[in-house]
Formats: sequence, C-alpha cells, structure tokens
Amino acid sequence: MSKKPLPAHRSILVLHGPNLNLLGTREPHLYGREALEDINRRLARAAKSAKVAIRCLQSNHEGELVDAVHRAKKQGVDFIILNPAGLTHTSVVLRDAMLAVGIPFIEVHLSNVHAREPWRRHSYFSDIAVGSIVGLGSGVYDLALRHALGLP
Repeated sequence: MSKKPLPAHRSILVLHGPNLNLLGTREPHLYGREALEDINRRLARAAKSAKVAIRCLQSNHEGELVDAVHRAKKQGVDFIILNPAGLTHTSVVLRDAMLAVGIPFIEVHLSNVHAREPWRRHSYFSDIAVGSIVGLGSGVYDLALRHALGLP
C-alpha cells in the first residue's frame, strides 16, 4: 500500500539520543563510520527535494529531548523520526512525552538491537511507534524518511 506524499507545508523532526554525536568513531563495527552530521545533511537534502521542512537534534540529555518533543507539538511538527539510543531501554519519561504529544513517529536503530545483549531487546517505544527499523546502519533514517514522505 503506497501513501501519498505529505504536503509541502509538513514538518519532520529527527531526534538522535545520547552518544549518537560520536557516530563515525564510536564502535564503528556496530554503528558504522558515517558521522551524524553526514546523516543529517543527507536527510536535509532529501527533505528539501520533497519540499518538506526537517529539523535534526541530537542530545545527550533526556530532558532536552523531552523538551524538543513538547516544542514539536507547538511548532506543528507532523512526524518524528526517533533514535532514542540508550534511552530506548530506560526512558519512561521520553515515552510519556511521545504519548502526550500524539505525533506519529518511527523508532530507528543503526544496530540490530535484537541480536545484541538481552537487555537491549526491550524498547519503551516500539509499541507506540508507527514502526521500527533496526540493524541497517544509517540507512534506517533514509527508510524512515521515505515512509514519512509517503514514498515507496
């Protein structure tokens, strides 16, 4: 089932959780060698081509991510791409913020969290997300953006 592209006035927020600022150098065998800035630039180019506003934010602080989710509602953000990183397994607070604003989102993870330590297999977000994309490296962001744009 294909979706219609979002209208040009739509807005997408990409949230990157703790330690993702270290992409490219942090455990490249798990997370790849691409820097976060490169991922963000690629997403910005794709969104611009689709005439959709996109904003990317990375924070190592749970409260800053929660504040960004709250602002997203006020700013009219229509879709969120969320990589909660380590907060995936611990943050009821961020989960509650996502529920409170009611903005649809896709949860993404660069590594296959289901093939790692048992404690990484639990997510506080998967059951409330539109979907989850894991284990495909930085391509998870591209796939999530394509879905948000209504592209096949």
